[in-house]
Amino acid sequence: MTKEKAHARREHLQQMRAEQKRKQRRAALLMWGTGGLIIVVLVGVVGFYLIRQAQQTSLDAVANYKYEAGQHVWNAVTYKETPPVGGQHNNYWQQCAIYDKPIHSEHAVHSLEHGASWITYRPDLPKAQVDKLKEVAASTGNQEYMLMSPFPNLPAPIVVSSWGHQLKLNSPDDPKLGAFIKRYQNGADTPEPGATCGGTDAITTTADQAPLPPEPTGQQQQQQPTETAAPSPSQSQ
Repeated sequence: MTKEKAHARREHLQQMRAEQKRKQRRAALLMWGTGGLIIVVLVGVVGFYLIRQAQQTSLDAVANYKYEAGQHVWNAVTYKETPPVGGQHNNYWQQCAIYDKPIHSEHAVHSLEHGASWITYRPDLPKAQVDKLKEVAASTGNQEYMLMSPFPNLPAPIVVSSWGHQLKLNSPDDPKLGAFIKRYQNGADTPEPGATCGGTDAITTTADQAPLPPEPTGQQQQQQPTETAAPSPSQSQ
């Protein structure tokens, strides 16, 4: 083999190796670029989901109030908020449960004082939405502190309240409903944490079934309701 041929062959091999390296670099760049793009897309999707979820469950719209606790009265009370979120209330609290008729606010507020969440809805709310509300009430938070009832003249189709906190909603599917219950049911502002929302002294009737109890007289004054602690309430879900 002549020197010229040998030199030409070496140059050809060098060109082939250089071309192979260029192809390898392009493949690597393409691979890393595609992988990087996938990562960026995934991060974007996850970020979008987290931001959207945070927006959907944001409780920025919650109205907050300050009320002194322990104001027990026997008379009917005129409340500032609809439904009420605190203030004076009857000596007897409402049994935490789901009611299909309105209940006395004076009893419900006492339940709020014990840590209950109170879901109220307009009486003309479609049955399908009421049924959905009942599903939420039966599956969210601590059922021993869940109160639900229709309420006339609400400022929104649905209003959920706790002591000192209230949120207006348009749909039972709004994730803010569950977020509110989880945050405020038996929350930090509960005046009497651990007090029962049931027991023998709890009111189990609706407003149309019984009036507010009259102020006791004589020996009846010694038969005041006893606010005992609930038996080891389960944690909110």
